Amino acid sequence: MTATTSGWRGWRAAARTALYGPDGFYRRPEGPAGHFRTSVHASPLFAEAVARLLCRVDEALGRPAVLDFVDMGAGRGELVTGVLAALPAEVAARVRAYAVELAGRPGGLDRGIEWRTEPPERITGLLFANEWLDNVPLEVAEVDPAGASRLVLVREDGTERLGAPVTGPEAEWLTRWWPLPAGEGLRAEIGLSRDVAWASAVGTLERGLAVAVDYAHSADARPPFGTLTGFREGRETTPVPDGSCDITAHVALDSCAAACALPGARLFTQRAALRSLGLTGARPPLTLASADPAGYVRALAGASQAAELIATGGLGDFGWLLQPVGIPDVLAE
Repeated sequence: MTATTSGWRGWRAAARTALYGPDGFYRRPEGPAGHFRTSVHASPLFAEAVARLLCRVDEALGRPAVLDFVDMGAGRGELVTGVLAALPAEVAARVRAYAVELAGRPGGLDRGIEWRTEPPERITGLLFANEWLDNVPLEVAEVDPAGASRLVLVREDGTERLGAPVTGPEAEWLTRWWPLPAGEGLRAEIGLSRDVAWASAVGTLERGLAVAVDYAHSADARPPFGTLTGFREGRETTPVPDGSCDITAHVALDSCAAACALPGARLFTQRAALRSLGLTGARPPLTLASADPAGYVRALAGASQAAELIATGGLGDFGWLLQPVGIPDVLAE
């Protein structure tokens, strides 16, 4: 009996069906916001910062007649809608906006936003992937009692067992990016599928900038037991590949950066990136409270939202991977 016919599959195939199959989690009408909160949902300041980034890309491109903005993993279009609303009129008039998402187009979305399941083939502008790569399914490896790295197989109810040894390109990826010591039970998530997905997305850029924002870790600090988890109705839960919950794992953004084999890739924390784009979280001066009480309250609320987006131990620790194509660095420190 094969692994497939007995109900056992690798995590990559199981998560692909659970998330993106006909009855998958990301096909549901409530969208991701019904189950977890991203930076986009935390504050409109995030979309405003992305709009400023798009304006910098526009300047670096020489203000082209058509400026593309591609929102990868667009959910229900919250980010692309916020970015368009925050742009100066002169820039907005030249923007061609795309939302890339497998779920159907939500009602009420601006008709000027093109809804697609794949990014356009040629982009001049900004491709922005907020919490997209963490939902690109991948294989999971675990060390067996003999010290060998084996693929983890899973059933729809979440039950796991070890399968065949990791071989081929996936073994090569582990060796380079996440070598597992010979300790029984140690685990790694094999990020090869994410490298391929990111390189493909960057490959659509003729000129401009691609940005991936996600939970991330680096080669010098890989978690010993991996990060695979689930989310349901705002709570972290056991990852069960039956379509009832999100299935996610942190991203090896350093390997994604190397996968493109292009110059200029840079890694930031979200805290550093957003500060470079003007978000400081600084409280307004107390003198404003007496001069303009309503303005002070608004400024205080904005400062609180900015502080959440750049918070240590929270959203500020997210990783930002920037890959320019044919333009200079637009996030220089």
